[in-house]
Amino acid sequence: MERMTSTAFTIRTARQLGPLMRAFRKQAGLSQAQLAERLGISRQAITALERAPESATFERLMRVWAELGLAVSLQPDLRVASPPALEW
Repeated sequence: MERMTSTAFTIRTARQLGPLMRAFRKQAGLSQAQLAERLGISRQAITALERAPESATFERLMRVWAELGLAVSLQPDLRVASPPALEW
């Protein structure tokens, strides 16, 4: 299985996730049915995730990303003059 390089992809809208998840799935050499089987969900659920990821729960997206060997990283948007201070 050939892996994509460690290129970071900036995602600003949920709609951008579908094509990117599809590309990573194909890069991993997995069909929708194979990925669905690994996750214990239907192929139709994978189709829905790739078509409309904004309707998926974050938990489900995290499961898919983990299966595809992806990690999520958050960082301040450098286009914003001064990002708000974090309060926890």
